[in-house]
Amino acid sequence: MIRHLLSAADLSHEEATLILDTADEMARLTEGRAVKKLPTLRGRTVVNLFFEDSTRTRTSFELAAKRLSADVINFSAKGSSVSKGESLKDTALTLAAMGADGVVVRHSASGAAYRLATSGWISANVLNAGDGTHEHPTQALLDAFTLRRHLGDLRDRDVVIVGDVLHGRVARSNVLLLATLGARVTLVAPPTLLPLGVENWPCEVTYDLDAALPGADAVMMLRVQRERMNAAFFPSAREYSRRYGLDARRFSSLPEDAIVLHPGPMNRGMEISADVADNERSVIVEQVTNGVYVRMAVLYLMLAGSGTGSAGGEDAA
Repeated sequence: MIRHLLSAADLSHEEATLILDTADEMARLTEGRAVKKLPTLRGRTVVNLFFEDSTRTRTSFELAAKRLSADVINFSAKGSSVSKGESLKDTALTLAAMGADGVVVRHSASGAAYRLATSGWISANVLNAGDGTHEHPTQALLDAFTLRRHLGDLRDRDVVIVGDVLHGRVARSNVLLLATLGARVTLVAPPTLLPLGVENWPCEVTYDLDAALPGADAVMMLRVQRERMNAAFFPSAREYSRRYGLDARRFSSLPEDAIVLHPGPMNRGMEISADVADNERSVIVEQVTNGVYVRMAVLYLMLAGSGTGSAGGEDAA
């Protein structure tokens, strides 16, 4: 069904629902079993091509592929030919020669996954595991899967997303996917942490967190990505936490059945307090578990029965 997964915007309501339903089935088939492996992708080769460090995401994709019985190759830019100057094209051609059926790519440059998928260098299916500040579609899918498990149908549900929208790719993918699934999304952030053009996204935008929380079915806190910041986007960590952190007082203003999400890793005490992170209505650990089911579903729908070859295509550089 899915040739590539590069953006949450690529998915129709039917396609997104199919992935989430398939993830439900993956969970049903593996939860509670001593042997969690399924034979679905036996003989397929999945390459995790990570130009950025991300132990959590890479491990999740590796576990997902192995549970489907695929062969997995982990390719890290550090210590590889990439660190010696090899281009994305040369790396892609090498992977094609290895017989890769699917490539999971994470890159610091926005658009790198799209380039890999459309260049003709490789005929494998490409899955975007995060490109620059652009998108992270499987994170949005696992968040939607988690929301759906707790809230049911997401149509007309209110989801508040709070934090560093400018430097993160999670917010954009979540806004696009949740809008496709019929949810109402409100972004909350200081003006300095909102990207240009955010007014054209299918969501509401506010600077007032306290006003947004009382009607929320779910609130998602985003990590402040200080490693991507080269300027002062807010006066201090303490000031940010005071204005935009989810603490016990703000948590108490949420409806009684509202849940709290965070894509991780968390800055405890900054965007979220420890007592809220560890509350029973926090589903942050559950998101990690659900990420494996969702990535199993995407890999299955991309690779099961696909006729992808492994030879590189025409030079499109």
